[in-house]
Amino acid sequence: MGQINKLKILNDPIYGFITIPDTLIYDLVQHPYFQRLRRISQMGLSYLVYPGAHHTRFHHALGCMHMMQKAIETIRFKGTVISKEEEIALCTAILLHDIGHGPFSHAMEHSIVENISHESISMLFMDKLNAEFDGKLTLAIQIFRGSYHRKFMLELISSQLDMDRMDYLKRDSFYTGVAEGNVNSDRLIQMMIVVDDKLAIEEKGIYSVEKFLMARRLMYWQAYLHKTSLAAELILTKTLKRAKELIHKGIDIDCSAPLKFFMEHKIEPADFNDEVLELFSRLDDTDIVSALKAWQYHSDFVLSSLSRMIINRDLPKIKFGEEKFSKEEMEAYIRDFSARNGITAHESGYFVFKGRIRNQAYDKEAAPIRIYKKDKSIEDVVEASDHLNLKALSKPVTKYYICFPKVLVEN
Repeated sequence: MGQINKLKILNDPIYGFITIPDTLIYDLVQHPYFQRLRRISQMGLSYLVYPGAHHTRFHHALGCMHMMQKAIETIRFKGTVISKEEEIALCTAILLHDIGHGPFSHAMEHSIVENISHESISMLFMDKLNAEFDGKLTLAIQIFRGSYHRKFMLELISSQLDMDRMDYLKRDSFYTGVAEGNVNSDRLIQMMIVVDDKLAIEEKGIYSVEKFLMARRLMYWQAYLHKTSLAAELILTKTLKRAKELIHKGIDIDCSAPLKFFMEHKIEPADFNDEVLELFSRLDDTDIVSALKAWQYHSDFVLSSLSRMIINRDLPKIKFGEEKFSKEEMEAYIRDFSARNGITAHESGYFVFKGRIRNQAYDKEAAPIRIYKKDKSIEDVVEASDHLNLKALSKPVTKYYICFPKVLVEN
């Protein structure tokens, strides 16, 4: 049998052709752990608001790898030496940065597993793959963990101007049709330079950085924290919590074997052995959707009602405010809903709840976006910019919300 050609070219609707630069990366893309990302949507339940938002984590990971190839090319062109080994490690690390995402991404972190982030699960997957690939991922893992001596490499993977953000803003803007999020990633990458082992942007690229931060803020309010997507994600989290509660009471719940395992057990970081990781790798959006389809006919009022809300997109009302909503207002909604449906206040708490969301386009406390000026000095973008908006963008904005069923609105 002839050798398989592993230097493939893929067609991407945003960048055109993406090349797989190395046989190791080809083998990682082909691995079942990575192929699973085809079945995990990039924007969770946002397609209930933006019907085009059906793109996946698989799409996004390949896009990030493509951006990384461009960034390496630019940085090398400006005189920073990056070896072939480092190049493959950077492409590998960014390719696998989201491999630990669970079904519908963020809803999973609060309901299927407990107190463990997708980043930690990504690390576990990377360690497992490294063992399978005879240590070929060691350098990629060192960069990802921040233990490699060349610090700018981690900034390309995880910072306020990393390849992850470069791709997801452009991709999510494309698939949602929210034009305000469209960033000029090519221009931003062309402006990158490494100075004293830190990533910086040449001064003439400052307006592109401003536009990038503005796009990020707008995408958060218009897409990621859109009130309907937020309501859908919160209801999905509540549905999974209710299913867990019923299982723990000994009530039978129909769902796939991997999902049942995570519903039956409280999985904390210390419990993630190889067996648990293997079960986690069998979970994707289809497990959740098929469970919701079954649960909408369950005899439990709470579980069936919550499931129907998502399946039929008949979501609760969500109200935003600058101040916290009062306990009295929430209790009034709960009393009313309990009386209407003959259920307890605890059960009504699955339909009426409050919380807060926070959005900060630029975090001044984190590692800054550095501007490399013509006189060779380095300045934080907020100080270097003549744009007053950037000061505002670095202030966190908090909004409070209360969620309650539509039937209570008529009152």
